[in-house]
Amino acid sequence: MQRTRLNTLLEKISDRFARWLVNPWRRLSILIISLLLGYFLGVAVSAFAGQAARQDIFVSALLVVIGETISRVVYSRNQPASNALWLEALNGLKIGAMYALCVEAFKLGS
Repeated sequence: MQRTRLNTLLEKISDRFARWLVNPWRRLSILIISLLLGYFLGVAVSAFAGQAARQDIFVSALLVVIGETISRVVYSRNQPASNALWLEALNGLKIGAMYALCVEAFKLGS
């Protein structure tokens, strides 16, 4: 890419953000936020999909495919995932969503 001002600005912002995430407490906070966001999304998806009860099979199949795709991407890496914070956050999002769906199933008694 060309060395434009926008390109250098984006590089500096991404470098500064990467240095900011080196702190383990900040990294842990990002992971906890992604876990809680996954829980929220799981509850929201179950509420929206179960409201009309028309697309339950399609939504559940879609959630299984998305969850398995995320698992394949996260766990098939040969390198340690310590560098890939976005993969850990995505995995936390998936875990939170699956946990929420299990809790909703227990609430419904099914």
